[in-house]
Order: sequence, then structure tokens, then C-alpha cells
Amino acid sequence: MSPGKILLVEDEPKLVHLLRRVLTATNFQVLATGRGETALELAALEQPDLVVLDLVLDGALDGYAVARRLREFSDVPIIMLTAKAREADLLRGYEAGADDYLTKPFSARELLARVRAVLKRSRRAAAPPPASELVCGDLRLDLARRRVLRDGQEVRLTRTEYNLLRELAARANQVLLHDQLLAAVWGAAYRNDLDYLRAYVRFLRRKLEADPAHPTLIVTVPGVGYMLACPEHE
Repeated sequence: MSPGKILLVEDEPKLVHLLRRVLTATNFQVLATGRGETALELAALEQPDLVVLDLVLDGALDGYAVARRLREFSDVPIIMLTAKAREADLLRGYEAGADDYLTKPFSARELLARVRAVLKRSRRAAAPPPASELVCGDLRLDLARRRVLRDGQEVRLTRTEYNLLRELAARANQVLLHDQLLAAVWGAAYRNDLDYLRAYVRFLRRKLEADPAHPTLIVTVPGVGYMLACPEHE
């Protein structure tokens, strides 16, 4: 039985050949294209479990544009491939909808580890939660529908943003350690990747805080972690 279907969006034939061999050797089904426009069509028609997406592609759409277009109709997890490792480029990828990234060159072992970790997070997030909702003042998480509302208005979050907020909300008014949040949201292998956590806390604050520069909802405990500050329950 195949562990999943992967759409590979990459325009370097040698790399496509290598990635296809690595993924099919571990029983993944692989679809491949080097054009962003075709990738969007395949994503809609084939409903892959994961997209591995290079930033540089043939045609009019680059990887950022493909990710943004994908997010208009799909919640499929995306791993971006990039030769750039600057923070600004990585943040731009996350904002476009990426769930993870791999910086070239990378090993087959690293690729498979990231693919499995992202798929595991995606499938875990899709499982029905035991509680129906989490409430923090005027913030409400509808767990059954994976919706977030603030003052009754829906707030659109990416998969990773939602998962991070859910972890914080499930332990409201408790300080969660950096490595605790990283392991819960991204997986144990990411315990030391503090840049992931900082970036997504920043994204959440932009969407949820009245003044993101002076947050009162998602509170930083310097050198320790973060806390979702909620009114005490009556």
C-alpha cells in the first residue's frame, strides 16, 4: 500500500530523476512537472497528499506564486525547495503557504525525514479532536471545523498557524517551552529550530493581535517560551 501521493514541482531533470527514485523506492506515488501552471492543474485533479515545490520553475509562475494559488483551493502540505537560506526568503515562503523547506543541496535521508514529518503532522491535524472548541476571551477555536473566530469574525489561518494556536489554546495561561511547542507542532526532530517558532508566532500576532508590536494575547516569556493569555475562567 502506498504511503501517499506526492506532486513534485521541479524543472531540473536530473533532480527530478533523483527525487523520483528516492520517493518511489519508499513506495510513494510520484507525479512530476516543471511548470507552475501544470502543477496547479495536477493538484486540483490528482489531490496529492504532499507537494514538493521548487522556487524556480519554467513558465510564468514561480514557486511563491504556485503556493499562493494552491492555498486558494487546497490545504495540501507544501515543502519548498530552495537554494536560498536567507530568513527573508524563508519567511516569504511561509507567508505564501509553505509548511516546511529544504535548502539545496540536501540528502535523500533528509528529504524523506521532512516528507514523513510533514505528512504525519498533516494527518494528525486531520484527526477529529476530543473537544468541540477552545475559548480564550473573544477568541474561539472551533476544533471540529478547524475554524478560528475573533469577535465573531473568522480569521483565516494556515495549517501550521492553526496547529500552533491550538497547542497554545489547549494550555491557556500556561507557559509552553520553545522545544515543547516545536516538538508538538513540527515534530521531535525540530526541537532546536527556534526560527520556525518565532516566524509563526509573528504570523499569528499579525492576524490576532490588536497591536502586533505590543502583543497581549500571545505573550513572550524571554528565553523560555510563549503563553496564550486568556481571562481566567469563572
